Amino acid sequence: MYEVVDLAALDFDPFLWESLSDAPVSRIRLPHGTGDCWLVTRHKDVRFVTSDRRFSRDVLGRSVPKMTKHFIPLDRAVSFVDPPDHARVRSVVSSSFTQRSVDRLRLRAGRLMDELCLELEAAGPSADLVHHVISPFALAMIGEVIGIPADDRPRVRDWAQTVLTRASDEAQALRAEEAKQAARDYFLRLAARRRAEPRQDVMSTMVAAVSAGRIDEEELLALATLMGLNGWHAVCNNTANMMYVLLTQRHLRERLQRQPRLILSAVDELLRWIPHKHGVGQPRLATEDVEVGGVLIREGECVYVSYVAANWDEQVYRDPGRIDLDRNGPPHLAFGHGPHVCVGPLLARMEAEVVLSTLISRFPAMRLAVPPGEMNWQTDVLIRGPVDLPVTW
Repeated sequence: MYEVVDLAALDFDPFLWESLSDAPVSRIRLPHGTGDCWLVTRHKDVRFVTSDRRFSRDVLGRSVPKMTKHFIPLDRAVSFVDPPDHARVRSVVSSSFTQRSVDRLRLRAGRLMDELCLELEAAGPSADLVHHVISPFALAMIGEVIGIPADDRPRVRDWAQTVLTRASDEAQALRAEEAKQAARDYFLRLAARRRAEPRQDVMSTMVAAVSAGRIDEEELLALATLMGLNGWHAVCNNTANMMYVLLTQRHLRERLQRQPRLILSAVDELLRWIPHKHGVGQPRLATEDVEVGGVLIREGECVYVSYVAANWDEQVYRDPGRIDLDRNGPPHLAFGHGPHVCVGPLLARMEAEVVLSTLISRFPAMRLAVPPGEMNWQTDVLIRGPVDLPVTW
């Protein structure tokens, strides 16, 4: 049984480390669902499974082993759709996450960070970095991209916290399903508003796509919910993790202060190094017999991949447990791989870059206000991260 434990701070999962070295393609049992499944951890094997069409994400209606009692995305989410329909749905929003689109958002992101830093200063000289800066920044950015009014964003944050937490019993699973339904109903109302009064946002783009017959309404709602909830949860926790690393490894922060051009490289290296995910993501089913890493996976068997493990593969990344700002090598897999790769990596990178560069330049003497061992870390969440980040300067 692979029980995902809440490790201290950003410790690497010893089970995944052992799997990488001893059994990169192995049979495991997960806490929920029925039967065993395969876990794939090596970088090359993870890339293979996630890009080979013989592994299907269409698992709805099947009893598969799971980390949590509920499926996290809505039923019509692209997470459960195979090509070519996956590409059809994804294409509706992909233009909103291009480099050009992200570059247009950068000025707004910088201004927002400046405003939040002023609020942090007013609350200081000791204050919670997550509460005052990191969480509201991530929430505001995804809210502006999708078109969620500012007054509604806290509800999206609360739904995300509920849905993206592992459910271990029926009561927790019910709360997650109720939150998913509430989010779906909210985005249905927001879509109606944008249909009547279109704006320059992703919701208006999706509404137009429904009218043109490119996607249906349920696909719109699944897309909006997936982007809205993950867009806050993942960015908030990942950037909080990055700041924790810089606050506890002074030599890294000081080097970035001396060489700010390395910020983007630091973001990518931290995305590789930080074991951000709890668990092993979404399942795939083999549609025929396939050999992976010298192991035969039979038709109908369930397969999971670990991007976290793949990012620490010693065959790909020399000394993977060391944060190396000068690292050269294959791109990390923190955003996934293949057709189901995250739609917004450019946006997430830009947000992290703006957060890190602004904070280390405006608060050069910033440090943790408590010993690292006294930090509070979230439990049972999809993306690991601190509950709060008390700092002083």
